[in-house]
Amino acid sequence: MSLETALPPVFAALGDEMRWQLLVRLGQGQASASSLAREFPISRQAIVKHVEVLREAGLVKSEQRGREVVHRALGGRLSDVAREMDRIGRSWERSLARVKELAESSPDDRTLSER
Repeated sequence: MSLETALPPVFAALGDEMRWQLLVRLGQGQASASSLAREFPISRQAIVKHVEVLREAGLVKSEQRGREVVHRALGGRLSDVAREMDRIGRSWERSLARVKELAESSPDDRTLSER
């Protein structure tokens, strides 16, 4: 799957405030759902559901350790998303600069550039 097709699930996952907070927390260090439930005002079951969405989006990795599952953020995936957003932003900036240039040019300049 390319990054472009993977972005919608990533943004959907990050669009929820609690998932964002969980991802930030997991970026500080790995944790189990039980320990996260002690830190956040939601149940362990809700934590598990939120972490599953983050895991499916490729933002979190989960690993069985004995009787518990430990979760951690995947920084590389976030870096990929940040690079793609930067690329999209630069493309928009170029397009907007061109629109501004055309809007500020005289009608004679526009006629010449359209030829």
